[in-house]
Amino acid sequence: MATEQRPFHLVVFGASGFTGQFVTEEVAREQVARDRSSPLPWAVAGRSREKLQRVLEKAALKLGRPTLPSEVGVIICDITNPASLDEMAKQATVVLNCVGPYRFYGEPVVKACVENGTSCIDICGEPEFLELMCLKYHEKAAEKGVYIIGSSGFDSIPADLGVIYTRNQMNGTLTAVESFLTVHSGPEGLCIHDGTWKSAIYGFGARSNLRKLRSASNLKPVPLIGTKLKKRWPVSYCRELNTYSIPFLGSDMSVVKRTQRYLYEVLEESPVQYAAYITVGGITSVIKLMFAGLFFLFFVRFGIGRHLLIKFPWLFSFGYFSKQGPTQKQMDGSSFTLTFFGQGYKQGLSTDKLKPNIRICTQVKGPEAGYVTTPIAMVQAAMTLLNDVSDLPKA
Repeated sequence: MATEQRPFHLVVFGASGFTGQFVTEEVAREQVARDRSSPLPWAVAGRSREKLQRVLEKAALKLGRPTLPSEVGVIICDITNPASLDEMAKQATVVLNCVGPYRFYGEPVVKACVENGTSCIDICGEPEFLELMCLKYHEKAAEKGVYIIGSSGFDSIPADLGVIYTRNQMNGTLTAVESFLTVHSGPEGLCIHDGTWKSAIYGFGARSNLRKLRSASNLKPVPLIGTKLKKRWPVSYCRELNTYSIPFLGSDMSVVKRTQRYLYEVLEESPVQYAAYITVGGITSVIKLMFAGLFFLFFVRFGIGRHLLIKFPWLFSFGYFSKQGPTQKQMDGSSFTLTFFGQGYKQGLSTDKLKPNIRICTQVKGPEAGYVTTPIAMVQAAMTLLNDVSDLPKA
């Protein structure tokens, strides 16, 4: 991926959106990183020049860099205007796409990037979109020598790299992993922007599409190594963490399984079974969650129900999602711990008939997941594409 011919190494598309503003700040930090040997030419992109300028001014104030707005390019483009997306893609080596829900707005960006030889990174947590883009654009992207990388935020870098890290720490063959996400809040509590809420609503409303997509892809099953990982109940108790948990419904399962398939089929490594959960605390939290879940599952089945869920996120999510998103204090007080419990077999032992005889526990910890960890992960994924070209997969 040659960068000399393009005016910008990175372009943040959707920089004036809620998550986009934090990604913009993170690129600005990376621009002046101490280990940087050369300048990082970059730009912000979106529909409104005024809004993009305001985001740059806000970042300049927050980072104490008054000259920032004059150092960053501004590209005007619109998701409904393919020609403007082409123009954006032609000016970038890597596009950081922050415009969601991706099921509605993601494909035009992927298409423009592939056709114009530009790599693209998103922070999508929608398995249907991720798997559909892989099916439709993988071969075209490979021909052009560009990378289309989904889920490069909290969904799903900590989970995917956490499983690989756990495997690398184990003195033997890792065959299965369960992960448990615990979100910690400060005195101001937790809040998530309603963009994530919308993605969940549309995802649940179109579950049958994902099943059809997976059926049509005709992928051979990855072999089962060792004992089959038992599926937990929808609400289960985790003794090791002393808390109840429910399945984590983000894209982690989809992403980890795709990685394990790649490691098995391309690198001939032993695949790892995986299941993802999120901890919910004590029995009171479980009861609240069950009521919220029943409301959600009932309303999401109907058009009018989905409309109400989208219009009143704060009401139907018991205050966890809002149109305003979290305050700075809420973000400063939040963090996450992702705990991985792995099982497998000691080195030299057969995985055929014996029960697993070795266990391992590892943890990935980080700051607030949605708007601190996600921008860091997304920007570092982009820097990897720019800096580690010789180490990237060639297919």
